[in-house]
Amino acid sequence: PNTPRQNPIYEALGVKPPHFAHMPLMLSKDRSKLSKRKGALSILEYRVQGFLPQALVNYLARLGWSHGDQEIFTRDELIRYFSVEQVTKSAGIFDDEKLLWLNSHYLKETPLPELAGLLTPFLTALGIENPDPQYLQRVAATVQSRSKTLVDMAQKARFYFQDPRPYEEKAAQKFLTAAGAPGLQEIARRLEALAEVSEEALNRLFKELVAETGQKMANLAQPVRVALTGRAESPGLFEIINILGKPETLLRIERAIRF
Repeated sequence: PNTPRQNPIYEALGVKPPHFAHMPLMLSKDRSKLSKRKGALSILEYRVQGFLPQALVNYLARLGWSHGDQEIFTRDELIRYFSVEQVTKSAGIFDDEKLLWLNSHYLKETPLPELAGLLTPFLTALGIENPDPQYLQRVAATVQSRSKTLVDMAQKARFYFQDPRPYEEKAAQKFLTAAGAPGLQEIARRLEALAEVSEEALNRLFKELVAETGQKMANLAQPVRVALTGRAESPGLFEIINILGKPETLLRIERAIRF
């Protein structure tokens, strides 16, 4: 959404949208001044965008201050190392990409039970209400290392909870073709016959198909990936099938065959 008041994440987080932003003298990457009209955001807005507090504290502490080449600091380290003598006289340069890099680091370091709790309001904003905590932890584990913000993570996890259709247009055109339908049908048949849907069993299933058909693994796996996630890129396919379970996986493959 273009304005904070249109963003459902504010409601999901239980906070009020900010009316203005306070910023000290700080420059953007093109060295022009940040202002309310150009790039400056309130701290609350970063929360709504899915940034973690520890990432923002770490990043802001490093603006105009350094401690050798160290980039990542705990709160205790910032308290221990900070000194006015190491503060530069020039204005700080606000680099969004660096902040995203720091945030992705802290997302990877967050324990799964805590991460699941942090992710829940962002899923709520997508219409996913009260996800099972244990299921959500399994989901979060598959997208944790792939995400830069909690908003990004919620979008990447969305297919675990909702119908992935409509499929990405390019992915569907490339992988969900009439020529590929028999392959999807055979995978569905073999999957339905599996007594246990484990990653090991799925690996064997696909390797047997590769050996029998002479096709590359990607040619067999990518149509299934698009059928299950709606996208050509996703977490590991066997992880996805294991989490979705056999009934939901077969349902989505059948929809893709009809498509």
